[in-house]
Amino acid sequence: MSQFADHFSSLAARYADFRPRYPKELFAYLASLTPVHDLAWDCACGSGQATLDLAAHFKKVIGADASAQQISAASRAPNVEYRIAPAENSGLASASADLVTVAQALHWFKGEAFFEEAKRVLKPNAIIAVWIYGATHIEGDAVDELAQDYHYNRIGPYWPPEREYVENGYATLPFPFPRIEAPQFEIKTRWTLEQLLGYFSSWSGTKRYIEANGKNPLRQLEAEMLAVWGDPAVPREVRWPITMRVGRNQ
Repeated sequence: MSQFADHFSSLAARYADFRPRYPKELFAYLASLTPVHDLAWDCACGSGQATLDLAAHFKKVIGADASAQQISAASRAPNVEYRIAPAENSGLASASADLVTVAQALHWFKGEAFFEEAKRVLKPNAIIAVWIYGATHIEGDAVDELAQDYHYNRIGPYWPPEREYVENGYATLPFPFPRIEAPQFEIKTRWTLEQLLGYFSSWSGTKRYIEANGKNPLRQLEAEMLAVWGDPAVPREVRWPITMRVGRNQ
Protein backbone atom coordinates (compact mmCIF):
# COMPACT_ATOMS: atom_id res chain seq x y z
CA MET A 1 0.00 0.00 0.00
CA SER A 2 1.34 3.43 -0.91
CA GLN A 3 2.02 6.09 1.69
CA PHE A 4 -0.63 8.74 2.16
CA ALA A 5 -1.06 11.91 4.20
CA ASP A 6 -2.87 10.45 7.20
CA HIS A 7 -4.25 13.36 9.19
CA PHE A 8 -7.49 11.69 10.29
CA SER A 9 -7.01 8.09 11.48
CA SER A 10 -6.56 9.21 15.08
CA LEU A 11 -9.69 11.36 14.70
CA ALA A 12 -11.85 8.64 13.13
CA ALA A 13 -14.45 8.48 15.91
CA ARG A 14 -14.83 12.27 16.02
CA TYR A 15 -14.96 12.39 12.23
CA ALA A 16 -17.84 9.93 12.21
CA ASP A 17 -19.68 11.71 15.04
CA PHE A 18 -19.28 15.34 14.05
CA ARG A 19 -18.74 15.73 10.30
CA PRO A 20 -21.83 17.15 8.55
CA ARG A 21 -23.86 15.23 5.97
CA TYR A 22 -24.14 16.51 2.42
CA PRO A 23 -27.50 17.64 1.01
CA LYS A 24 -29.58 14.83 -0.48
CA GLU A 25 -30.18 16.99 -3.56
CA LEU A 26 -26.49 16.65 -4.42
CA PHE A 27 -26.75 12.87 -4.71
CA ALA A 28 -30.01 13.02 -6.62
CA TYR A 29 -28.30 15.35 -9.10
CA LEU A 30 -25.36 12.99 -9.59
CA ALA A 31 -27.67 10.03 -10.05
CA SER A 32 -29.57 11.98 -12.71
CA LEU A 33 -26.38 12.19 -14.78
CA THR A 34 -25.88 8.43 -14.92
CA PRO A 35 -28.37 6.33 -16.93
CA VAL A 36 -27.19 3.14 -15.18
CA HIS A 37 -26.95 2.87 -11.41
CA ASP A 38 -25.18 -0.43 -10.83
CA LEU A 39 -22.00 0.67 -9.03
CA ALA A 40 -20.58 3.82 -7.43
CA TRP A 41 -17.09 4.11 -5.97
CA ASP A 42 -16.77 6.61 -3.11
CA CYS A 43 -13.02 7.18 -2.96
CA ALA A 44 -11.42 8.29 0.32
CA CYS A 45 -14.79 7.73 1.92
CA GLY A 46 -13.65 8.41 5.48
CA SER A 47 -16.39 7.28 7.83
CA GLY A 48 -19.00 7.18 5.07
CA GLN A 49 -20.59 10.64 5.06
CA ALA A 50 -21.22 10.43 1.30
CA THR A 51 -21.22 6.65 0.94
CA LEU A 52 -24.54 6.04 2.65
CA ASP A 53 -26.36 8.70 0.63
CA LEU A 54 -25.00 7.23 -2.60
CA ALA A 55 -26.42 3.88 -1.49
CA ALA A 56 -29.93 5.31 -1.86
CA HIS A 57 -29.35 5.71 -5.61
CA PHE A 58 -27.05 2.85 -6.64
CA LYS A 59 -27.43 -0.92 -6.44
CA LYS A 60 -23.97 -1.20 -4.90
CA VAL A 61 -21.55 1.34 -3.46
CA ILE A 62 -17.91 0.65 -2.64
CA GLY A 63 -16.47 2.99 -0.05
CA ALA A 64 -12.68 2.84 0.01
CA ASP A 65 -10.22 4.63 2.27
CA ALA A 66 -6.54 4.15 3.05
CA SER A 67 -7.27 4.50 6.79
CA ALA A 68 -8.37 1.32 8.53
CA GLN A 69 -9.56 3.39 11.50
CA GLN A 70 -11.88 5.45 9.31
CA ILE A 71 -13.33 2.32 7.71
CA SER A 72 -13.92 0.75 11.12
CA ALA A 73 -15.90 3.86 12.18
CA ALA A 74 -18.07 3.93 9.05
CA SER A 75 -21.81 3.26 9.20
CA ARG A 76 -22.99 0.17 7.38
CA ALA A 77 -25.75 -0.50 4.83
CA PRO A 78 -26.76 -3.71 3.01
CA ASN A 79 -25.60 -2.50 -0.41
CA VAL A 80 -22.37 -0.84 0.80
CA GLU A 81 -19.00 -2.58 0.77
CA TYR A 82 -16.07 -0.92 2.53
CA ARG A 83 -12.47 -1.52 1.54
CA ILE A 84 -9.11 -0.40 2.90
CA ALA A 85 -7.45 0.86 -0.26
CA PRO A 86 -5.55 3.96 -1.44
CA ALA A 87 -6.99 6.26 -4.05
CA GLU A 88 -4.62 5.15 -6.78
CA ASN A 89 -5.16 1.40 -6.28
CA SER A 90 -8.83 0.69 -5.64
CA GLY A 91 -8.92 -2.97 -6.62
CA LEU A 92 -12.09 -2.36 -8.64
CA ALA A 93 -12.49 -3.96 -12.05
CA SER A 94 -11.82 -1.88 -15.15
CA ALA A 95 -14.84 -0.14 -16.68
CA SER A 96 -17.05 -1.18 -13.76
CA ALA A 97 -18.24 2.05 -12.12
CA ASP A 98 -21.08 4.32 -13.21
CA LEU A 99 -19.96 7.04 -10.81
CA VAL A 100 -16.79 7.92 -8.90
CA THR A 101 -16.98 10.46 -6.08
CA VAL A 102 -14.39 12.16 -3.89
CA ALA A 103 -15.83 14.23 -1.06
CA GLN A 104 -13.54 16.60 0.86
CA ALA A 105 -10.41 14.57 0.03
CA LEU A 106 -8.96 15.20 -3.43
CA HIS A 107 -6.45 17.70 -2.02
CA TRP A 108 -4.79 14.90 -0.01
CA PHE A 109 -4.04 12.79 -3.10
CA LYS A 110 -0.57 12.73 -4.67
CA GLY A 111 0.11 13.26 -8.37
CA GLU A 112 -2.02 12.07 -11.26
CA ALA A 113 -2.22 8.44 -10.17
CA PHE A 114 -5.77 8.77 -8.87
CA PHE A 115 -7.06 10.24 -12.11
CA GLU A 116 -5.54 7.36 -14.07
CA GLU A 117 -7.19 4.92 -11.69
CA ALA A 118 -10.53 6.71 -12.00
CA LYS A 119 -10.32 6.59 -15.81
CA ARG A 120 -9.60 2.87 -15.61
CA VAL A 121 -12.46 2.11 -13.22
CA LEU A 122 -15.13 4.29 -14.85
CA LYS A 123 -17.26 2.99 -17.67
CA PRO A 124 -17.16 4.99 -20.93
CA ASN A 125 -19.24 8.17 -20.52
CA ALA A 126 -19.59 7.56 -16.76
CA ILE A 127 -19.39 10.40 -14.25
CA ILE A 128 -16.74 11.61 -11.80
CA ALA A 129 -17.58 14.23 -9.16
CA VAL A 130 -15.27 15.84 -6.60
CA TRP A 131 -16.31 18.43 -4.06
CA ILE A 132 -15.24 20.34 -0.98
CA TYR A 133 -16.70 22.64 1.61
CA GLY A 134 -14.65 25.41 3.14
CA ALA A 135 -15.15 27.86 5.99
CA THR A 136 -17.98 27.39 8.47
CA HIS A 137 -20.61 30.13 8.68
CA ILE A 138 -22.70 30.33 11.85
CA GLU A 139 -25.88 32.22 12.65
CA GLY A 140 -25.12 35.36 14.67
CA ASP A 141 -22.39 37.87 13.88
CA ALA A 142 -20.53 37.55 17.18
CA VAL A 143 -20.47 33.74 17.06
CA ASP A 144 -19.47 33.71 13.40
CA GLU A 145 -16.64 36.17 14.03
CA LEU A 146 -15.18 33.88 16.69
CA ALA A 147 -15.46 30.89 14.35
CA GLN A 148 -13.67 32.71 11.53
CA ASP A 149 -10.93 33.88 13.89
CA TYR A 150 -10.42 30.30 15.10
CA HIS A 151 -10.27 28.96 11.55
CA TYR A 152 -7.97 31.52 9.99
CA ASN A 153 -5.91 32.96 12.84
CA ARG A 154 -5.66 30.69 15.87
CA ILE A 155 -5.12 27.43 14.04
CA GLY A 156 -4.36 28.93 10.64
CA PRO A 157 -0.61 28.19 10.90
CA TYR A 158 -1.35 24.56 11.83
CA TRP A 159 -3.39 23.53 8.79
CA PRO A 160 -1.51 21.07 6.57
CA PRO A 161 -0.23 22.72 3.38
CA GLU A 162 -2.86 20.92 1.29
CA ARG A 163 -5.54 22.98 3.00
CA GLU A 164 -4.67 25.79 0.60
CA TYR A 165 -6.47 23.90 -2.17
CA VAL A 166 -9.66 23.91 -0.09
CA GLU A 167 -9.41 27.61 0.57
CA ASN A 168 -9.10 28.40 -3.15
CA GLY A 169 -11.94 26.08 -4.14
CA TYR A 170 -9.70 23.58 -5.99
CA ALA A 171 -8.91 26.31 -8.52
CA THR A 172 -5.29 25.15 -8.84
CA LEU A 173 -5.89 21.39 -8.80
CA PRO A 174 -6.01 19.54 -12.14
CA PHE A 175 -9.23 17.90 -13.30
CA PRO A 176 -8.55 16.04 -16.57
CA PHE A 177 -12.15 15.34 -17.59
CA PRO A 178 -14.59 17.24 -19.83
CA ARG A 179 -16.46 19.48 -17.41
CA ILE A 180 -20.17 19.46 -16.66
CA GLU A 181 -21.48 22.63 -15.06
CA ALA A 182 -23.00 21.65 -11.72
CA PRO A 183 -25.61 23.49 -9.64
CA GLN A 184 -24.57 25.27 -6.47
CA PHE A 185 -25.13 23.22 -3.33
CA GLU A 186 -24.82 24.11 0.34
CA ILE A 187 -24.62 22.10 3.53
CA LYS A 188 -27.02 23.46 6.11
CA THR A 189 -27.77 22.16 9.59
CA ARG A 190 -28.55 23.34 13.12
CA TRP A 191 -26.05 22.61 15.87
CA THR A 192 -25.71 23.23 19.57
CA LEU A 193 -22.46 24.70 20.84
CA GLU A 194 -21.33 21.23 21.89
CA GLN A 195 -21.87 19.89 18.38
CA LEU A 196 -20.02 22.81 16.81
CA LEU A 197 -17.02 22.36 19.09
CA GLY A 198 -17.10 18.63 18.38
CA TYR A 199 -16.83 19.43 14.68
CA PHE A 200 -13.91 21.77 15.29
CA SER A 201 -12.23 18.99 17.27
CA SER A 202 -12.27 16.80 14.14
CA TRP A 203 -10.15 19.29 12.17
CA SER A 204 -6.60 18.35 11.22
CA GLY A 205 -5.57 21.90 12.17
CA THR A 206 -6.90 21.46 15.71
CA LYS A 207 -5.09 18.15 16.04
CA ARG A 208 -1.79 19.65 14.87
CA TYR A 209 -2.20 22.65 17.22
CA ILE A 210 -2.59 20.30 20.20
CA GLU A 211 0.43 18.24 19.15
CA ALA A 212 2.57 21.38 18.78
CA ASN A 213 1.46 23.22 21.92
CA GLY A 214 0.33 20.55 24.35
CA LYS A 215 -3.00 22.24 25.00
CA ASN A 216 -6.45 22.27 23.44
CA PRO A 217 -7.36 25.61 21.81
CA LEU A 218 -11.05 24.71 21.98
CA ARG A 219 -11.15 25.34 25.73
CA GLN A 220 -10.55 29.04 25.27
CA LEU A 221 -12.90 29.15 22.27
CA GLU A 222 -15.65 27.47 24.28
CA ALA A 223 -15.41 30.11 27.01
CA GLU A 224 -15.59 32.89 24.43
CA MET A 225 -18.49 31.26 22.59
CA LEU A 226 -20.47 30.83 25.81
CA ALA A 227 -20.33 34.59 26.32
CA VAL A 228 -22.11 35.30 23.01
CA TRP A 229 -24.08 32.12 22.17
CA GLY A 230 -26.84 32.39 24.73
CA ASP A 231 -28.20 29.02 25.89
CA PRO A 232 -25.57 26.58 24.54
CA ALA A 233 -28.22 23.86 24.20
CA VAL A 234 -30.21 25.99 21.73
CA PRO A 235 -28.96 25.22 18.21
CA ARG A 236 -27.89 27.79 15.67
CA GLU A 237 -27.86 27.47 11.89
CA VAL A 238 -24.50 26.36 10.46
CA ARG A 239 -23.73 26.57 6.72
CA TRP A 240 -20.93 25.53 4.37
CA PRO A 241 -20.92 26.41 0.65
CA ILE A 242 -19.90 23.46 -1.55
CA THR A 243 -17.54 23.74 -4.50
CA MET A 244 -18.04 20.89 -6.96
CA ARG A 245 -16.38 19.71 -10.16
CA VAL A 246 -18.18 17.17 -12.31
CA GLY A 247 -16.80 15.48 -15.43
CA ARG A 248 -17.53 12.67 -17.86
CA ASN A 249 -15.11 9.86 -18.67
CA GLN A 250 -14.24 9.46 -22.33
